[in-house]
Amino acid sequence: MFTRLRHSILRSGRISWPIAFTLMALIIAAVVLIVFLRLETWPARTAQQSTAGLERLGKDLRAAFIDIAHLQPRITINNRVYMEQTMPVSELVVLSRRIEVEHELLHTWAGSSKRVKLHGTFNVKAGFDLRQNLSIDIRPNEIIVQLPPAQILGIEEVQMDVLAFENGFWNRISGEDVQNELSILPQLAREKAVESDLSAEAERTLQRQLNERIHARQPVHLVFTNERKSE
Repeated sequence: MFTRLRHSILRSGRISWPIAFTLMALIIAAVVLIVFLRLETWPARTAQQSTAGLERLGKDLRAAFIDIAHLQPRITINNRVYMEQTMPVSELVVLSRRIEVEHELLHTWAGSSKRVKLHGTFNVKAGFDLRQNLSIDIRPNEIIVQLPPAQILGIEEVQMDVLAFENGFWNRISGEDVQNELSILPQLAREKAVESDLSAEAERTLQRQLNERIHARQPVHLVFTNERKSE
């Protein structure tokens, strides 16, 4: 149709204003139709692109937790289950600290004194008990990671040194004395770890690890499902 109008104008040797107006009207109508079709399909295309982006983010989160915690968490996207939790593990250790403590037993009986002094080095581990719950909800404006609060997960003896082992003349050091001293040192190491707020540091460490691994537009928020247990 456009070709016939152009040929008609060329044959007449001059511009025919009615034909020119008709041509312009047809061009404007075509542009309006294209714009309308694009606007009509825009929400669906935007939703598809948004969902695809969230799903890619879900795969990145899955890979991050497999690398950090050796498990796949339960992932939901806009309250729709995207992945179920697999490969369950009982604990996620994110922080380990070397702690040294000392304790001394000094006992006097009938003028006879015995003395035992021990120095212990322990490796204290802090992290999360994943047997309780771990889930990730990906939303357009934020990523919510739900998990139990961090806690002291374990205390391992690294080295034990005897600084003093002195028997009295008749007040002798017994095996029970030594066992009691050995059992006190791990308790002191745990108390020292709690005083240094090792559990809170473990939560900050996990937050930092996730931020370093997941380069998402929306922020990652850790939500702890229960109050931290007294340790």
